[in-house]
Amino acid sequence: MSGMLSPDLKEEIVCTLEIRETFKISKVGTIAGCMVTDGTITRNTRVRIIREGVVVYTGELGSLKRFKDDVKEVKKGMDCGLNIKNFNDIKVGDVIEGFKEVEVQREI
Repeated sequence: MSGMLSPDLKEEIVCTLEIRETFKISKVGTIAGCMVTDGTITRNTRVRIIREGVVVYTGELGSLKRFKDDVKEVKKGMDCGLNIKNFNDIKVGDVIEGFKEVEVQREI
């Protein structure tokens, strides 16, 4: 019976980044210069922006770069630049939290 129930989605935090600098680029939008403080961020990680303890935006990464190169992942302690799809109001001091949604089988 429990196999017929649709699974619950649970969020699992995979990384935390601190925005150190922002760059406005005319054709791209705002790029955030970040330091990965915990975990590893990958290109397909969903992100939420937290400003002063409040979630400001939840969405997807537009790009992830290290220096001028596109990269698939950036590990803890490294700097990176990223762009967030459809969001340009990024400020220095914001925290980016990366998460993935995991399906958890429901029980009766």
